[in-house]
Amino acid sequence: MSAFKVCAIIPTLNHVKVLPHVLDRVLEHDLEVILVDDGSNSDAKDIIQIIAEKRKNVELLRHPKNMGKGAAFQTGLVRALEKGFTHILQVDADGQHDLSDLRKLLDAAKENPAALITAKPTYDESMPFGRRIGRWITHFWVWIETLSFSITDSMCGFRIYPAAATFDVIKTEAVGMRMDFDTAIMVRLFWRGTDVLEIPSKVIYPEENTSNFDMFADNMRITGMHIRLVFGMLLRVLTFRLRGRV
Repeated sequence: MSAFKVCAIIPTLNHVKVLPHVLDRVLEHDLEVILVDDGSNSDAKDIIQIIAEKRKNVELLRHPKNMGKGAAFQTGLVRALEKGFTHILQVDADGQHDLSDLRKLLDAAKENPAALITAKPTYDESMPFGRRIGRWITHFWVWIETLSFSITDSMCGFRIYPAAATFDVIKTEAVGMRMDFDTAIMVRLFWRGTDVLEIPSKVIYPEENTSNFDMFADNMRITGMHIRLVFGMLLRVLTFRLRGRV
């Protein structure tokens, strides 16, 4: 088996206030960072350029227009594979994740290299009520789509992927290009037999947080994603039974 080699992919869209802090906390772990600017506006674009240039081990990739968080991750993944990385740390650029828990995720990934390691969010009162309800709806459908309670949160963007297995899914299946990506890729990896290991971690919604979640468009995408996954689950029931996962 190839050596365990991790890099971070951080998609960003106009995140300039907390991005330096996020990068610095990740770089503390001697990780190379692939920062993907997903079509930021002209002012943010220039600031992101400066932020990246001031730091070693940060490679900046750009989308000329906004394509979505999932698309940004996929762009970073292709580059990471070109550079020989075996695992991908995904971190959101909006400062929601408690990066003091990063070492726990890295250790778990090293001990379980075939697994998807994900933060299991614990929220405080800063989480908007509408987002809380929306997440619980997705949790419910994911339990149906996987015929399992193994995944308790599929929407947290703080996780470590096995790179090759993730790329195999992206090449052959519809995983979504925007906010539907995180759940779709996790469910489809699970269908293929990838274990999902959860590490509890605090998530906050900072006061200066820049959210790129479109309540109407992204909720419509997520609804369509769940419809596709439910039908996909029905086609896989026999396979699940053969694997002893139901």
